[in-house]
Amino acid sequence: MTEGAFELLYPELRLYTEKFNNYFRMTTDTFDDLLQRVSPKLTRMDTSFRRCVSPTERLMVTINFLATGDSFTSLHYNFRLGISTISTIVKETCKVLWDELHDEFIPTPNRQRWLQIEEKFREVCQFPHCVGAVDGKHIRIIKPPGTGSEFFNYKKYFSIVLMAIADAEYRFVAVDIGAYGRTNDSMIFKHSFMGRSVYNRRFDFPPPEPMPGTNGPPLPYVLVGDEAFQMAGNLIKPYASCGLDAKKLNFNFRLTRARRLVECTFGILVSKWRVLLNRFN
Repeated sequence: MTEGAFELLYPELRLYTEKFNNYFRMTTDTFDDLLQRVSPKLTRMDTSFRRCVSPTERLMVTINFLATGDSFTSLHYNFRLGISTISTIVKETCKVLWDELHDEFIPTPNRQRWLQIEEKFREVCQFPHCVGAVDGKHIRIIKPPGTGSEFFNYKKYFSIVLMAIADAEYRFVAVDIGAYGRTNDSMIFKHSFMGRSVYNRRFDFPPPEPMPGTNGPPLPYVLVGDEAFQMAGNLIKPYASCGLDAKKLNFNFRLTRARRLVECTFGILVSKWRVLLNRFN
């Protein structure tokens, strides 16, 4: 086949940096770097019946799907590939991307990394001993067959949940993806690997220390979340809104300023990868 988007569009896009960046949501250098990383695991052999889909085309199909939210049927017409082939390519390529990249870009934080995160939270939000902000994001999906109401959320649409811890520089520190949309954030976090690591104290958080510039009692390093989360030794949330004195109001203000950074991180993710922003709510 020589009339699909890969054969006709890809060579032309390589000639125009701005158009390439708009189509792929990344520069040519970034695309080439990704291609070099994933090519060994995406290379297939030609047969006497059909040519294989090249790693470059596989990556182009997948990035186009992630960047635009086009259906497999739409991609089928654009790339002149079968719908089932498109489906297989997207699933396989996403898995390869995760396997190749997550250790480098979302590694399990060590104590030194937690301290670096805390320093930035203290600088940006004036909230010492904060090592991350945690929240969940509903990702709209088409209802999977035979799932009943498992994915139907309180916003009245079907979704899976992206649960994440973010730092003060709008980067994800840890993620859990795929929980049922009907499940609340606290329950999702509690049953995720990162949540169990927090509640069972398996994350390598720094040991409790006095607040900077004080001789007070040692206090733990913590994650901050909203009212939906269950308190733990390393996870705190705002005071209930009624009957607050000035100190508690100030504490809530500082905590909320730190917690909103994870919401901003989700917003950056949305604007980066979706043209139709209402696909993420």
